[in-house]
Amino acid sequence: MRTPIIHRLFFAPPILSICAITLLSGAAVAKDVDKRPFQPTDIHRVKQVGDVAISPNGEWLAYALGATDVDKDTSSSNLFMVRWDGSERIQLTHTRKDSEGHPRFSPDGRYLAFIAGRADGASDDEDDPGNKSQVWLLNRAGGEAQRLTELPGGVSAFEWSPDSTRLVLVARDPEETPGEDDAEDEAGTKKTHDTPKPIVIDRYQFKSDSEGYRGNRYKRLYLFDVAKREASLLTAGAYDSTQPAWGPDGKIIAFSSRREGDPDRHNNSDIYVIKAAAGAAARQLTTQEGADTSPVFSPDGQRIAYLQGSASKYASYDPATLAIISVDGGEPFLPAAKRDRNIQSPRWTSDGKAVLFLVADDRVQAVERVSAGGGRIKRLYPPAKQPGVVKSFAAGRKGIVAVTSFGQRPAEIYRLADGVALSSHNSALHEQIEWATVEGFDSIGEDGVRIGSMLLKPPGYRKGVAYPTIVYVHGGPVGQDGYEFDTISQALAARGYLVVNPNYRGSSGRGQEFSRAIYAKWGQLEIKDIHAVVDTLVEQGLADAERLGIGGWSYGGMNTNYAIATDTRFIAAVSGASIANMITGYGTDQYIRQYENELGLPWESIDTYLQVSYPFFHADRIKTPTLFMCGEKDFNVPLINSEQMYQALRSLNVPTQLIIYPGQHHGLAKPSYQQDRLERMLEWYGKYLGPGM
Repeated sequence: MRTPIIHRLFFAPPILSICAITLLSGAAVAKDVDKRPFQPTDIHRVKQVGDVAISPNGEWLAYALGATDVDKDTSSSNLFMVRWDGSERIQLTHTRKDSEGHPRFSPDGRYLAFIAGRADGASDDEDDPGNKSQVWLLNRAGGEAQRLTELPGGVSAFEWSPDSTRLVLVARDPEETPGEDDAEDEAGTKKTHDTPKPIVIDRYQFKSDSEGYRGNRYKRLYLFDVAKREASLLTAGAYDSTQPAWGPDGKIIAFSSRREGDPDRHNNSDIYVIKAAAGAAARQLTTQEGADTSPVFSPDGQRIAYLQGSASKYASYDPATLAIISVDGGEPFLPAAKRDRNIQSPRWTSDGKAVLFLVADDRVQAVERVSAGGGRIKRLYPPAKQPGVVKSFAAGRKGIVAVTSFGQRPAEIYRLADGVALSSHNSALHEQIEWATVEGFDSIGEDGVRIGSMLLKPPGYRKGVAYPTIVYVHGGPVGQDGYEFDTISQALAARGYLVVNPNYRGSSGRGQEFSRAIYAKWGQLEIKDIHAVVDTLVEQGLADAERLGIGGWSYGGMNTNYAIATDTRFIAAVSGASIANMITGYGTDQYIRQYENELGLPWESIDTYLQVSYPFFHADRIKTPTLFMCGEKDFNVPLINSEQMYQALRSLNVPTQLIIYPGQHHGLAKPSYQQDRLERMLEWYGKYLGPGM
């Protein structure tokens, strides 16, 4: 989520004069401090580690660190570097409002480039390129960072050429703004007002969360000469071109693009290659139907590894698989075809003999490795005895690092070879809090399907006591809760509640059949699975059957609506950014392809739409006091859907309340709103469930 950035950011002194910060281990935190429960205000203390790059010699890692400024009510990220051996950490940037990210070392090791929205000398005009996210360059020999690019639409991603002389940029077309000729009307009369022009819409998918109403603006690739500071257009046309990757000889670039027919109407992206020269024509490599993304060249430049998705019908459910194709084209090879799990982030090993990737597998996300010729797949990290969720990874000359989160630990950077943490930004918080325990919990549904959940037991948990229980449901639906740090679940458990996160059918991590099971039948198997999890908790004496709550955000909110319209067992519910009437959703949110591909056209498939909309059309069955929450500008699951459900329950005299967060999209960006959401949830559950044990 991006907002206009207009504030100046100041850099630290040159790298060579920056004082090094010795890494602290958890043991360095005072042990005599009494531990306390996790509080809503503690969410502002959680640091977000991510976006790691390794220097060419393997000695240093650069990464972004997100943090909250409570006084300014903003979040921002700064850049850090840490040595491979963990002996030294350096903060490169110091900002409290603006953000830096996407750090990338030049292949010759001389520079560190990154993306920032620093208005260095820019005007107050929000259309000034200086106010957009641009590429900045920091000379590692010293000196302040300098802004390289000035593209009117800003830069969202870039990659260095192998010889360090050029960048390939991903930049969106600039917004259409009135020019000088617009200062007068057609009659030549000077305009006396600044009334915005009407919004003209003519695209099939005409809206998107955060982006808003989509005009005819596209993401394009540009070649950028670092010495001349000149950008030249590489891809044109009425379609997006993204995810560029340089060939090792610096002569060609691979990228992903949807170019068939009307790109808004399908997900059929393909891998293309193009000479790294202005005016060159792109050559299509892949031809199978589905989303082909994330290309990366083999070290010898002869092959490209990429992710192969499925056709539009099941595109929202099917896992992507790893594919390898010759740069000359032909039939792709699927080295991990038998791995029925979602694969992400392919990376070649330095010798070109194997490919590394991330895979989501039953509450774990891990780094795995497969030979380029296929065969046995090996899991590299995290170890089985310490399950966790890898957010991203990077491979360098000395090995691999992974940004990984564990049940009681927010994400940090770990070396794969020995599991040593190279960052420790959340260590102090970890040592001060008495955390809920986080463990896997399995249930068997009435049809024999195993449902894997995460179970959080509150601090001071007493065996043999039935606890008031909150079912907090993940969104997606294709996603999963796993062995990772979750602020909301930890905060709920800190109040004495047992918290369970069910990975209902439709979730990822269990393969294609498990995800596809809910296709065009929303609110059926998911709810049976959620009830099966609750039944098991009650049967085992863990959950108090008379004090059950449920909640979730996005599809988790949808499942909350489905659950309370199916059964009255829940005595409190919190439904965030949800929908219950899919007829209202059609044409008002960003999922038009999925509506038409999965549910059909409303005037042709009204029975299907009514079936999946039963919480609204049978709202009279709902007896559960329900709190609804949503961002005012959410185009993902628009506010109108929460308003409808709130009005229905209010008309039925069921206790309800609607909280609207001004200016917010699907994800709440304002730290104060994030805290407010959590506090209101706790207050609502406390009112109806009573205090935890």
